[in-house]
Amino acid sequence: MSSHPRQTGDAMYPERLKFGAFLAPFHPLGEDPTLQFERDLEMIELFDRLNYDEFWIGEHHSLGWNSIGFPDLFVAAAAARTRQIKLATGVMTLPYHHPFMVAGRALHLDHLTRGRFILGVGAGSSPVDAHMLGREWGEMRRMFSESLEAVVELLHGDQPVTRKTPWFTLQDAKLQLEPYRGGEVEIAAASVASPHSVRLSGQLGISTVSFGVSRPGHRPPDMKTQWRYAEEAAAEHGKTVDRRNWRITLPIHVAETRAQAIEDVRAGYQRWAHEYWGDLRGLDVTIPGVDPGNAIEAAIEAGSAIVGSVEDCVAGIQRMQEETGGFGTLLVYLQDWAGPEQTKRSYDLLARYVAPHFTGSARPLAESARWYQENRDLFGGKLTLPDHGARPRGADAG
Repeated sequence: MSSHPRQTGDAMYPERLKFGAFLAPFHPLGEDPTLQFERDLEMIELFDRLNYDEFWIGEHHSLGWNSIGFPDLFVAAAAARTRQIKLATGVMTLPYHHPFMVAGRALHLDHLTRGRFILGVGAGSSPVDAHMLGREWGEMRRMFSESLEAVVELLHGDQPVTRKTPWFTLQDAKLQLEPYRGGEVEIAAASVASPHSVRLSGQLGISTVSFGVSRPGHRPPDMKTQWRYAEEAAAEHGKTVDRRNWRITLPIHVAETRAQAIEDVRAGYQRWAHEYWGDLRGLDVTIPGVDPGNAIEAAIEAGSAIVGSVEDCVAGIQRMQEETGGFGTLLVYLQDWAGPEQTKRSYDLLARYVAPHFTGSARPLAESARWYQENRDLFGGKLTLPDHGARPRGADAG
């Protein structure tokens, strides 16, 4: 199937929508961390078996719920346990790392994964992490820009890099490894709501990850506007951006019925909203006019999550395509909202019955069945199954 975008009105939809997962992670307190890491690695293996395209792993150093601090190490461990899925840092916080080390680790992971690594980067989302590392929160975006420009030069350029900033120096710096099989390590910048990162993506001509996740009681960011920022910055700097390299994250849960899906996640959503955002982060998670027990319905209505049957989820993804104008990959934002078996069942249903509506994988079989149904008169009843159970008359006689 062609991978070129198709034009529909004013929208550009890539022919094949890809599917993946984004693990921040968000895990409620109380679980043994060693076993939690093992559970996360097993989840990556599941997504690999179910033919998902990508799996992203975040970097956080505080707040307890966010237990993975070194996503590059996680990628290395997952690479040995998977076969085809691409693995990404989601994201590596550039102001916490020297850009030469970021680029160098990216190239090593490119080889260890046999070309399955994506370098996802961001400016940072936790003031606690910045405080512990002596970073001024107001300087994080500037540091991110300085580092990302250097990382792009190191990974995508072919000349030694010399740069000096208040917090890092590069002097005739050149990586001694070439990318795996002559390819290029993909770099993707993450954006939550600010236009800063998407503008930088356009300026540098790299990929973009947009977070459709919003805290309880808030609507998700305007994705269509975010993409416009990337296109405008690319045009200003003589670069191009491609919707096929635009990823959007959103929580998704699928069950056999809409009612079952909502009940699967109701208690977990409330715990996430009140224990993490309310008690821990100290934010107001009340929704005017909405009973706390019905907060998940309000989130679904606001577009902050897609929860329902296969048909509901297909319709929800189609709405996202229409509202954004089209994007290349949908990353399921992994949450512990449902129990382990319900969660695995959801990802199985998503891969088997929702994704084919957007990947086209089931289309040839449906076309084959439809062609015969429409043309069966041509065969005059010849396409019948033999009756292997029938025996000649008189077989029991005598």
